[in-house]
Amino acid sequence: MDAALALPGIVGLLRIHPRQVVVDAVREALASRRTDGGSADGLAADVARSVRPSLRRVINATGVVIHTNLGRAPLADEAIAAVLTAAGYCNLEWEPASGSRGSRHDHVVAHLSALTGAPSACVANTCAGAVLLALVALASGREVIVSRGQLVEIGGGFRIPEVLAASGCRLVEVGTTNRTRLPDYAAAIGPDTAAILRVHPSNFRVVGFTEEVEIAELGSLAREANVALIDDLGSGAFDEGVAIEGEPTVAESVRAGADIVAFSGDKLLGGPQAGILVGTADAIGRAAGHPLMRALRPDKLTLAALEATLALHREPALARERIPVLRALTASPEELRGRAEVLARAIGAEVVPAIGRVGGGALPTTELPGFAVALPSDEALAQRLREQEPSVATRVAEGRLLFDVRCLSDTDLAEIPALVERARR
Repeated sequence: MDAALALPGIVGLLRIHPRQVVVDAVREALASRRTDGGSADGLAADVARSVRPSLRRVINATGVVIHTNLGRAPLADEAIAAVLTAAGYCNLEWEPASGSRGSRHDHVVAHLSALTGAPSACVANTCAGAVLLALVALASGREVIVSRGQLVEIGGGFRIPEVLAASGCRLVEVGTTNRTRLPDYAAAIGPDTAAILRVHPSNFRVVGFTEEVEIAELGSLAREANVALIDDLGSGAFDEGVAIEGEPTVAESVRAGADIVAFSGDKLLGGPQAGILVGTADAIGRAAGHPLMRALRPDKLTLAALEATLALHREPALARERIPVLRALTASPEELRGRAEVLARAIGAEVVPAIGRVGGGALPTTELPGFAVALPSDEALAQRLREQEPSVATRVAEGRLLFDVRCLSDTDLAEIPALVERARR
């Protein structure tokens, strides 16, 4: 052990990692070599791989913009700077002017109200958590009406009926899988009805002989029947000129009279993971003040990143320029081709047309025409690219290894040639 810790490569690791972490990694590596009868060759490299952080940077060359496996939305520089500022002590729930306790939700309410027209807002840790909170706060123990065509399964195998059951609400299904009309909802409303839940199918589409009720019609019905309208939008689009095939916006739902609208922070918004609720002062007050909020509330780093991201959205042109998700979604074919040509020359490859995807359970039928850089397919090369630091995630299609340039930053483009050269050795 003493001899191993004295190796130059491991001495270097001891300077930047806690000593016990390095010692344990060396011990495990030595034990493995004793079992396998291996030599000490490569010991420092094995230890270095063992002690590096589990969460590491990945260069996204897949063409999937909101890649769930790669952490969904990459943050804007302004959001990253805000996180660093909030990482120490900060005024999360403290009002400096009065010295009294404040609300953590206050940091984002003004931006959300300006962007959506909603009187109030609060934030949970995920959109599923936000929907659960809304149901518990507005309808627990009572009936909630949902179209059969909206009883969807979201990520991780969670299903809307299960979320409703967990909230203590009783599900009332109306309509059919492909067609639900306004009279279906009206006929289902009874003395024990607390809410109508509209679930936007953000991760799939039903096409053909279909019919669903517009949110404005549901809003009118809910007001007439004196029941709440909860709208789970999922993706949470704002209108910044992004081509999103009729994706409903949050402001539209607010104008339609939804008491609460729920949407994600790390999808089309391009911010941190969060479940955002906007709506009436009464409905939001009940959600924010419910005891369940204690279990679902976001931390200071999430709120810092979200505040900075929302501030960028206040100026749509700046949002498209500064928020990586919006920049990738709105990149022109000419820009993408130019970036691909630069990369192709650097690694000795060819430029080919490519179709990107939005990803993240958003806009499943949307195709994003663009360009990729292609090398002959080589699974060993793809694996070595994945295992490097930083890791490079590519895709293999039609016998070619593709580097889709849509999601690549200038830093990524500058680094890839050296990473490819190293992986070829």
